[in-house]
Amino acid sequence: MEYVPPARSVGHGRLYLKELVVISGKGGTGKTSLLASFAALAGRAVTADCDVDAADLHLVLTPVVERTTKFSGGKQARIDPERCTGCGLCEEHCRYGAIHRHEAERIPDDGPRSDGMQRNGSAQPGRYVYAVDGFACEGCGVCTYICPAGAVIFAEEVSGEWFVSRTRFGPMVHAKLRPGAENSGKLVTAVRNEARRIAGEQDHDLVLVDGSPGIGCPVIASIAGADTVLVVTEPTKSGIHDLERVIELARHFDIPAVIAVNKADINEDMTEAISAYAGNEGITMAGRIRYDTDVTRAQMEGRTVVEISDGPAAADIRAIWGRIHGAIRESNEREQEEA
Repeated sequence: MEYVPPARSVGHGRLYLKELVVISGKGGTGKTSLLASFAALAGRAVTADCDVDAADLHLVLTPVVERTTKFSGGKQARIDPERCTGCGLCEEHCRYGAIHRHEAERIPDDGPRSDGMQRNGSAQPGRYVYAVDGFACEGCGVCTYICPAGAVIFAEEVSGEWFVSRTRFGPMVHAKLRPGAENSGKLVTAVRNEARRIAGEQDHDLVLVDGSPGIGCPVIASIAGADTVLVVTEPTKSGIHDLERVIELARHFDIPAVIAVNKADINEDMTEAISAYAGNEGITMAGRIRYDTDVTRAQMEGRTVVEISDGPAAADIRAIWGRIHGAIRESNEREQEEA
């Protein structure tokens, strides 16, 4: 699924639509907590949770689902036992070991077996047929091509859902990928496209995206075409390594990046090293967030830290948001003048 950028138009004082994506080199750096606080501070924004493999933004924003759409990430094979002749060509050519031989037996319904194999209908006992392990099938379609009896059914597989919801801070688009399902990048793109559509339809000028961690396909789908990415890191050696990889990815796609260091005061020397790296690379430091137990308390209460606290972490997050939001306003003003 291709990412669809918004139609950027100005009129009647409307600002250009901007998209800020918060990402990290790995999970657990605090990007979701930071993004949730941004949603609380923004006032008018559409929020999108694009960490579809391990979505948790809903735990803080408590969305009320208004619309659910099923998502298909691809096709999966299933063998009709009544058509299967037992020739074994499918098992022979399956590179993923997803097809296994079984003795045919009469089954009253077409539900999945307890061992994960998928069969339907009934078959004559006493002969062998083949079945597909749905967890191992990669949906390549070779078995469909090779089967001389046309016994392989190759159909779209529902692998998740995405939702349009309302929260106390405005609209939210989020998703859930089923365990073991693939093509999460495609689902991320669907979430982003819907978030931008809603923003345009309801005249919001900002989309806040909780991106996927790492540098893989879901991350690329999270940041492609975005206006700015905020990379959240921690003051550790592995944090710097992961930060460098994510910055390189953002540069590859020519997306401006800024950096925030979470728990910056637990290792001030490493925080200074990150700041020095940013200076050498010409990257803006959005700010530092101090360690604060109020963040944990907010998570336990299912709220954002800026809602419940005036402590150090909340103050730091407000300062970071002020810098980022100020830069967004300045960019909108420049684009309006140029228009």
